[in-house]
Amino acid sequence: MIQPGTTLPLHDFTFITESGKTSADTQSLFANKKAIIFAVPGAFTPTCSKSHLPGFVTLQDQYQNKGVALFCLSVNDAFVMRAWQQSQNAEAITMLADGAGSFTKAMGLAKDTGEFGGLRAQRFALVVDNGVVTQVCVEAPGQFEVSSAEAMLKLV
Repeated sequence: MIQPGTTLPLHDFTFITESGKTSADTQSLFANKKAIIFAVPGAFTPTCSKSHLPGFVTLQDQYQNKGVALFCLSVNDAFVMRAWQQSQNAEAITMLADGAGSFTKAMGLAKDTGEFGGLRAQRFALVVDNGVVTQVCVEAPGQFEVSSAEAMLKLV
């Protein structure tokens, strides 16, 4: 599992925007900024849609006041992440679609849910400073505490 002091793995992400499809890599996304990456097992799933993402939407102004950018990661495709972003009024949060789970696997934070959904991200959150991980908060199975928007706000 990725540890504090480790640079994020190099990965290209695809984004769906009003103007079409674009891409950016981890180096350009995280250069010269402090950020939170919070990962959810799946877009449109219960805890993810009722608590995890909405918590960050609610507190996004407080993060912005601290100069912290917000990124939501899920093993879903870019179209699903864009639809979820729009349905959750989360335009200020950058949605990271890890369609094949390769970024999540490279960080050692993937889990196999079998027939329920296959490869997914564990529920976690990272504090990242200029592309280097400074805090790693991974939830125990079935839990939602250490990666919440409230918990992460205390760490930045």
